[in-house]
Amino acid sequence: MPHTEPEQTAYRAGFACLVGRPNAGKSTLTNTLVGSKVAITSSKPQTTRHTIRGIRTTPSSQLILVDTPGLHRPRSLLGRRLNDLVRDTLLSVDVIGFCLPADQRVGPGDQYIAKDLMDLHRVRKVPVVAIATKADAVSRDRLAEHLMAIDGLGDWDAIIPCSAVRGDQVEEVAELLADHLPQSPQLYPEDQLTDESDLVMIAELVREAALEGIRDELPHSLAVQVEEIVAREDRPERDPLSDVRVNVFVERPSQKAIIIGRGGSRLREVGSQARKGIEELLGHRVYLDLHVKVAKDWQRDPNALDRLGF
Repeated sequence: MPHTEPEQTAYRAGFACLVGRPNAGKSTLTNTLVGSKVAITSSKPQTTRHTIRGIRTTPSSQLILVDTPGLHRPRSLLGRRLNDLVRDTLLSVDVIGFCLPADQRVGPGDQYIAKDLMDLHRVRKVPVVAIATKADAVSRDRLAEHLMAIDGLGDWDAIIPCSAVRGDQVEEVAELLADHLPQSPQLYPEDQLTDESDLVMIAELVREAALEGIRDELPHSLAVQVEEIVAREDRPERDPLSDVRVNVFVERPSQKAIIIGRGGSRLREVGSQARKGIEELLGHRVYLDLHVKVAKDWQRDPNALDRLGF
């Protein structure tokens, strides 16, 4: 009898979009799937404002994760642009992961997104995997109830609970998403974890630090832009140092006072926290120069939005 080699499974590579309402755990799940921090996380809603791509490469597949802003009923031009960004992204991916946090009841926001996804599924045949995130935050009975509610929202290709914080069923989520990718060679080098530039990642790290411990209404008014990164001259090769100049924009002088804090104490905390992440990203020491500026009602000003990259 002739010897036959075992059949090789074809390699798969492509794009998966994580979508859901604000604070559904999309960024935390992205970071856990990639195995490194590529998206900022916060308890504040609407933390993500860009489609950060995280890349998970295994011997059998390369899953390129697109972490989108949360879909929501917009109250400003910024909100409308963020929703448009999500919908444009959904049209260009191979599979969608619909994140529904187990610690929140399925509500009108989830129904609104589910209808959009089912329409897309019917018209474009894009597969949708429903993911019950934050499964560690509820009892087993509550999780079962949540999964039944998700099942009632639409005709999903699969439904799976997971906890990105504990790592429960994260590998299974990755496999489910990867199963829907097309056969393809790797699209990115094996060791690449994101395709975002250092400028974008630095701005996000500063914004994440600035979001901690501030009032709920302020996150929407906060924007960050990196002005420049300049390597210090005459530094020893073993110990380089870069000057990183960053502007933090708010909409009103009262918000500027909150970010700076009494005697600059709050801004020093923001700088200290952000600098650690920036040094880890760049691989060397930095001097972080933060400035807080007022850009009146920038969320509603198309010119300001364009200048800030929205």
